[in-house]
Amino acid sequence: MRHVMFVDDEPNVLDGLRRSLRKYRDDWDMQFVVGGTTAWTVLQNSPVDVLVSDMRMPDMDGAELLEQVKEHHPDTVRILLSGQADREAILRSVGVAHQFLSKPCPPDLLHATIHRACALHDRMRSPQLMRLITNRDSLPVLPESYSELVDELRSAEANLTRIADLISQDVGMTCSLLRVVNSSYFGLRRHIESPTHAVTLLGLRLLKPLVLSAGIFSRFDGQAETLSRAQDLLEHSLAVSEVARKIAQLERPADTELMDHALLAGVVHDVGQLLLAQALPDEYDELTTTAASQNQPLYMAETEALGISHADVGAYLLGLWGFPEPIVEAVAFHHQPEQCRSLEFSPLTAVHVANALVNEVNPQNSNCYDSSINFQYLNELKLLERLPVWRTHAAASMNRGDAA
Repeated sequence: MRHVMFVDDEPNVLDGLRRSLRKYRDDWDMQFVVGGTTAWTVLQNSPVDVLVSDMRMPDMDGAELLEQVKEHHPDTVRILLSGQADREAILRSVGVAHQFLSKPCPPDLLHATIHRACALHDRMRSPQLMRLITNRDSLPVLPESYSELVDELRSAEANLTRIADLISQDVGMTCSLLRVVNSSYFGLRRHIESPTHAVTLLGLRLLKPLVLSAGIFSRFDGQAETLSRAQDLLEHSLAVSEVARKIAQLERPADTELMDHALLAGVVHDVGQLLLAQALPDEYDELTTTAASQNQPLYMAETEALGISHADVGAYLLGLWGFPEPIVEAVAFHHQPEQCRSLEFSPLTAVHVANALVNEVNPQNSNCYDSSINFQYLNELKLLERLPVWRTHAAASMNRGDAA
């Protein structure tokens, strides 16, 4: 049974939560604690799986509490539940909370958020890796990309279009920005999946302190070889995203949400590699080198050595951050789509095929990315005959990208 703690400075609020969540008492062992200081005293000796805290508390506020938990119990899922949708709250909590939920929060939404976080924990088979990944509040960003963004933000003539372009060209910045802008602090009615839209919604007044002060992005800290691999992965991911979007457009031309999901899933499908390279630099360098020399797909080598693959790691973090289920699914199963029960065309289908087709055009990286198409999976979806059409469009798209 999972242990969940709820923290608020108002006993009446906790009583309301206790009543509304009573039907889930068979799923969780729940604690309701008054005040951040009391909660931290309890947590020092008895860590929990999930912590849900209010933001505004007089003794120790939610940001301070989550900061302590992040440092001392990094494998705890940290959720901020607050009615304070002000800029200061966002800036202080962006680096310590996995998700932000606004008051009043429907019990079913709160239950779904916690249930999903616990299910993701179960997916991670390595406690060591779970601690490393859960402790991440951002994805690593290539130094050159970050420097260009900072220069643009500090310019007297900072341009939102230019800023959006810079962010969209880096996987880490794209993920971290979308994580923040899609928090319930902003009260948006639909999930924002475009850096351009996200930058427009935030505006320079909020974007500047988020990037320059709140640490929404973290610079990639690695050796030259690791940075070079990260750059290759970025180029690969952007190419996959464009091909995945095209495949989705060919199959579901009227479904703009599916196309958006395919595009974003293509960008982020290999984020687990960035996380592993940052968290385990020496071990991961050796692992990728060995996989390439033995002509072994990287996800298989990772599973043998670590017990999980970069697909598992990426899906875990994105799910923890509240990314839409179709995107998390595409990241989790893009190498092995047959493990997903769905037999309908989805972003997973588009990303799985796009990943392989991009490697057909650029085979030099195929050892690390696994370029095989699961023909049986496509046949079960009755889409195998569409493969030549997708291949033609992928080649054309890649050639245009090379020319650009």
